[in-house]
Parts: sequence; C-alpha cells; structure tokens
Amino acid sequence: MGETVEVSDSAIQDRPVEILQRLLRFDTSNPPGNEGECVSWIRELLEDLGCEVRIVARDPARPNLIARLPGRGEAPPLLLQGHVDVVAAGGSWRHPPFAGEIHDGYVWGRGALDMKGGVAMMLAAFMRAKASGASPAGDVVLCVLADEEAGSDLGADFLVREHPELFSGVRYSIGEFGGFTMQLAGRRFYPIMVAEKQVCWTRATMRGPAGHGSLPIRGGATGKLARLLHQLDRRRLPVHVTPAARSMVEAIAAQLPAPVAVPLRGLLTPSLTDRLLDLLGARGRVLDPLLHNTASATVLRGGEKINVIPGEVSVELDCRLLPGFGPDDLFAELRALAGVEMEFEVLRHDPVAAEPDLSMFPMLAQILRELDPAARPIPMLLPAVTDGRFFSRLGIQTYGFLPMQLPEDMAFMELIHAQDERLPAAAIEFGTQAIGRVLERFS
Repeated sequence: MGETVEVSDSAIQDRPVEILQRLLRFDTSNPPGNEGECVSWIRELLEDLGCEVRIVARDPARPNLIARLPGRGEAPPLLLQGHVDVVAAGGSWRHPPFAGEIHDGYVWGRGALDMKGGVAMMLAAFMRAKASGASPAGDVVLCVLADEEAGSDLGADFLVREHPELFSGVRYSIGEFGGFTMQLAGRRFYPIMVAEKQVCWTRATMRGPAGHGSLPIRGGATGKLARLLHQLDRRRLPVHVTPAARSMVEAIAAQLPAPVAVPLRGLLTPSLTDRLLDLLGARGRVLDPLLHNTASATVLRGGEKINVIPGEVSVELDCRLLPGFGPDDLFAELRALAGVEMEFEVLRHDPVAAEPDLSMFPMLAQILRELDPAARPIPMLLPAVTDGRFFSRLGIQTYGFLPMQLPEDMAFMELIHAQDERLPAAAIEFGTQAIGRVLERFS
C-alpha cells in the first residue's frame, strides 16, 4: 500500500513531501483546470502563517495567488512562480494519478514533475522563511498560477497584461524548468534554464486551380502542401548558433573528456552541425531544436467533396523560434525549404528576450555545488516554453531552477506529461533547501 496518511497542516513547511502529496490530490487537469480548491488550500496555509495573500482571477474558478514576504529594501523583489494545473492523466497507471501515494521512494501522480513538485519546493521555502522571521534583502513574491498547460490566458498572460503592478521592480524570477540532474560521460550536470524558445503557431495556406476530380491537376494546392510536408519530414531548417545555445554547449564540453567534447563543440560550426546531430542519435534529437527554428505539421484542412479538387488547402504548424528570431525569419526559411508559394498567418506568437541576463547564474550554480559537490551546473536553452515568456515582457529574467537529484536510470523528460509520472521523495527536500538558500542570498 502507498503512504496516504493525513496529518496536521501545522509546520507543514518542514514536510515538503507532504505538501506535494496534498497538491497532487487536487485534480487540476486542464481542461477544465478547476484550480480553485487547490489555490484555496495554499491560501489557507499562507494566511495561517500571517502572510498577506491576494487572489486575482479572470475566471473565479481559475484563480491565481500572490503572496509577498517583505524584505529589507536592499534589493529588487524576487519572484517565485509556478503553476498548479496539469495535463490530463490518460492511459493506465501503476498507481492512481491523483492519490499522491509514495511507492519505492517515489511520489506518484500527475504533476509530480510538471510542476506541483516545484510548487511544493517554492511554497515550503517561502513558508520556512516566513515562519523563521527572516527578512531577505528584497521582497519575495510568491505567485501560484493557473492555466499554464493551455497557454496561460487565465494565468501568467492575464496577470502580466492586466496587473503588471503586482511585479513592479522585479528583475529576476525562479520558475520551471531546470535544475534536475543529467548524466553525461559519468558527470552529473544540472541544467539551469536561462532562455527558452518562442511559440509561433502558424497557418500556411496554399492556393491553386480548383476543378473536377476526374481531371487531375498537377502543381495545384494539394501538391504544394505535399511538397511542404515532404520537405519538413526530410530536412531541417537552417542552423543558427544563438548565444544561449553556444553558452550551453561550451559549458557542457568544458566538463567532458576530449573524445566527447570535440564532436560536441563541432555542433557550433554550422557546416558540421546537422551531420554531427545525425551521428549523435538520441542525444542529437535533444540538441537538434536548440540549433534550429522548428515547424511541426499538426492540423491539415482542405477540400469539402470527394469529387472536387480544392483550390485552397492549409496546414497549421507548431513552430518554435530561437531567441532573437521573428515570424518573418521563419516564413522565409519555410518558403526556401518547400520551394512553393504560400501565405502565412500567425495564430500566436509569444516573443522572448534575444539574450539572457546571467547575473544570478553564478549564485545558483554555487548553491548547487554546496548541496552536491559533484554538481556541474550549466546554463540551458529550453526547446519548449514556460510562463517565463510572459514575465519577460516586464523585463524579468526567469531561471528554471527546481533542483532535483534524480537516479541515473530515471528518464526525466520522458515522464513529463506521460503515464506513471513520479518524483523521488528525497528530491523535494533537496530542491526546497536550494530555493531556501536563494531567498537568503539574492541581492
């Protein structure tokens, strides 16, 4: 049987594993989200400690929580931000996805990794600081968010657009996604996210002559679409070595033996990049999107009747842009790749800063080395996106820093959004201590 014993909320900040278990028992699958009960429980914990808490919501059932720990006014406020909604828990699980049970040293449940585990760490560290009477250099702002898994329209995007005053003076943020261990050539790396790619959802439309299905048309709209899809399946978009990708690759290579480091550094030479990625196999698949803009075809539309050749077809593309690039750069690359005329419509574009601010990175790296002498912290460019992209509009640099010591055989990335999501219970206390030290030292 798993451990599901209910205990008092008194001094729960000293039991961050229990905080995670309690968070997992709220089914906040998005859609529909229903984060209200979960956020209310967090609010009660904070108010019982005497924290001032504010609830801000576009939809009352989908609230966001803001709490502030006053500081000495010697530094800008520091933001801790994380979301409590999760993706649906489909499929067959070995242990119930919303029970928060512990089995074999792991806390099991949907959201354990993404990202209720991180929220538990931040909440415990924030509450410990409040309970101890600590007065950090600057205010600490805790922001518990809704709706991240569906685009953040009711969460971070809403707060940044409608309530930017809540984050006045903030320059740095701690959030997802980074700080977990990654094993390479016997070394233990801790990637800290300092930059992320940009969402650029796009619709590409091709046009051509329409006609009767009995009279084939060569080079029509469907042929143009086929050409684009074929080229996306066979080829990559051009190589780009951004500052964020360069710093990540060079930091990894500096810690590896020459036989591994040399080909890794070769990725930074565009004429060699794609060939080396192919040779790296599964490792190359992880690095590939860090060196290219990408476009994945996800939705096809065209035609209404089987005997009518359509004069217009379209494909929706989940495109991700590297920092420093815009939609027009992507469109030029897609036209050159396919060699056909098409029209583009941007469905959503969430820009990010072209280059990260690494001012806090040395402090975060030092904290990891203190807690784990074998740690090799590195800056990371994330191929996916986080709520950090919205806070960047306010000039806030987010660091993905939710430290977790993981077993070497744990396929971390493969468990996110997957069945049997779980997190080692010991990793929660490790991460809580790391974030606690950030609150003590940021300046």
